[in-house]
Amino acid sequence: MEPIIKTANPKKIASFLLKLSITGGAIAYVAAQIDINQLTNTFLSANLLWLLGAFITFNLSKILSSVRLSLYYQTLNVSLNQREHLHLYYIGMFYNLFLPGGISGDGYKIYLLNKKFHSGFKPLTAATLLDRLSGLAALLFLAGLLFTLSHFSALHSLLSPLAWIGVLSVLPVLYLMNRIMFKSFLPLFKITTFYAFGVQLLQLLSALCIVYAIGMDEHSIDYLTLFLISSIVAVLPLSIGGVGLRELTFLYGFTLIGGDTASAVSFSALFFIITALSSSIGGFLKTPFSHKD
Repeated sequence: MEPIIKTANPKKIASFLLKLSITGGAIAYVAAQIDINQLTNTFLSANLLWLLGAFITFNLSKILSSVRLSLYYQTLNVSLNQREHLHLYYIGMFYNLFLPGGISGDGYKIYLLNKKFHSGFKPLTAATLLDRLSGLAALLFLAGLLFTLSHFSALHSLLSPLAWIGVLSVLPVLYLMNRIMFKSFLPLFKITTFYAFGVQLLQLLSALCIVYAIGMDEHSIDYLTLFLISSIVAVLPLSIGGVGLRELTFLYGFTLIGGDTASAVSFSALFFIITALSSSIGGFLKTPFSHKD
C-alpha cells in the first residue's frame, strides 16, 4: 500500500485516544454485566461451518458494495476495472479498522483517485458520501421492517407505527437528497439503491449464519433486528471500528426483552472477528495503479 506521510496531528491523536477510551470503557462495562463463562462457552462452541458461511457472505456483501461504489466513481471518469476497485475497497477497510488514528479508508481512496485521475476532492467526496447514504437508507429500511416483527416492538405501543413511518419515508428522503444535493448522480439512483439492498441482505445473511452458529436461531428476528440497529450505532465516530458500541447495543437490547445477554454479546464479538479477518485482507494488497505513477 502507498503510505501517506503526514506530521502527527494533535487533534487526531486526541480523537484517537478518546475513541480508545470509549471502546475500552464500553467493553469493560459489558464484561462486568454478563456471565463471562457463559460467553466463553458460547463463543468456543460455535459451529465452524456456519461461521465460514458468515465469512463468505460478509465478503460477498463487500464485493457488491465495491461494485456499487465503482458506479459512482465511473461517473467522475475514474477508469478502474472491478478488480482494482475491489483492491482499493479492501485497502480502505483495512485503514478504517486497523489505522483509526490516521487517515480514514474513504479519505485514502479519495486521495489516491484524485492523484491519479484529477477528478477533484469535492466530487469524489460527494460520490463517497452518497454511497454511504444509500447504504444507510437500505439499512434503516430493513431495520424498521424487522423491528415490527421482533419482540422489541412490544415494548411500547408507539414503536411499531414509528418504525413503519421510517420504513415508508426513508427511500423518498434519499431520493430527494439525491435530487437536491447530488443531482449529477441521480441517473444511478435505481441501480445503486438496488445494490444497497443487496449489500444489506447479504450482511443479514452473514448475521443469520452467526445466529445459527451459536444455536440461537429461535430468536433470529431479534438478533437480526439488533444487528441492523447496532450497525447504525456503529456508524457514530465514537469508538474504534464500532467496537464496544455494538456490544452495548446487544447488551441493552436483550436486557430489555429478557434475553440471553451473554450469547448476544458473543454474537457481536464473532461478527467483529469476521469483520477484522476480512479487513485484514486489505493489508496484503498493493494499491491499484500505484506502479504506473
